[in-house]
Amino acid sequence: MNNTPLRIEQYATVLFNTNLNPRGIPDSVTRAIKENIETISMYPDIYYSKLKTAVAEYVGEPLDNIIMGNGSTDLLKLFGALLMPKKAMIVYPGPMEYARVLNDYSAEVVFYELKDENEFILDVNDFVSQLTSDMDMVIISNPNNPTSKKISLEDMKTLAGACKERGIFLVVDEMYIEFVENYKEITAIQLIDEFDNVAVMRSVSKFFAVPGLRFGYAVMNNPEFKEIIERITTKNNIASLTALAITNMFKDTEYINESISTIHTERSLVYLAMSTSRSIHLYKPDANFMLVKLLKDDITSAEVAKHCSQRGVIIRKCDDIKGLSNKYIRFCFMNPKQNDLMVNTILEIV
Repeated sequence: MNNTPLRIEQYATVLFNTNLNPRGIPDSVTRAIKENIETISMYPDIYYSKLKTAVAEYVGEPLDNIIMGNGSTDLLKLFGALLMPKKAMIVYPGPMEYARVLNDYSAEVVFYELKDENEFILDVNDFVSQLTSDMDMVIISNPNNPTSKKISLEDMKTLAGACKERGIFLVVDEMYIEFVENYKEITAIQLIDEFDNVAVMRSVSKFFAVPGLRFGYAVMNNPEFKEIIERITTKNNIASLTALAITNMFKDTEYINESISTIHTERSLVYLAMSTSRSIHLYKPDANFMLVKLLKDDITSAEVAKHCSQRGVIIRKCDDIKGLSNKYIRFCFMNPKQNDLMVNTILEIV
């Protein structure tokens, strides 16, 4: 007899571990690619005038403050090459890619721990107290991944000012910012006119669900650094089809508004549905995903993930994330029926 576990065919696989917008690829992107497929036989416009204008209008900044690249990691490497940091500080738990990029430039990486007992909320005053004048760079995400916690504009301004006083360049990664309620009120883009030591970078991968397009952008008000970046970057590094698709995508207000509404609703419903369980601890989310701690001694994240996968629910176990353990799981919010299945499946085993 074959003892191999049978897959439960009635459940379609849903990737709750990717943190992508559940609305999927915008129709504006699909149309732009279908209608302009012939552009792959042409070299891209090295000035990207329409694309840069679309980005500038989307963030409400002048064209001169816009930097474009092939995703957030590409931009992070660009800032690394620009600054050649000898010493940098990042927080943990947090995106593991930051340390890998800094290591590529042989930088000494100082880790600042976000405390579980403080709900993984950044204590900006304590963080600032750890900054030293021999640091060149600070990289911080807002909201944080995997904790889904945002940083207020007031705290970010405090951090930007402290970095400026010490000659530190601050990179703010806002990959998930559009998922935050009233995100325009907390985005660090509001600070760049005052602080020339701040760069805010974003990727379109998560909110617009198009990681395959490999596009990211940064906003910075530092003419000297901008001039250097213009000299060291490849002039036509963004594909023609990507440029056309992104240009149309940023103008797709229907998709943008419906996405914001969907995530805000589902985030509240999932949090409410799971908050009655005494066997888990929820870290109240600000983004489109939530971190959960397993409180029972006899259950691990691997066991929960395996149980969920049998129902086609793929979640993130966090045992490989610095600062977390096999007692933490993370999942994003999808469509209502998918979220119902996910919640019920997790509660069955925890």
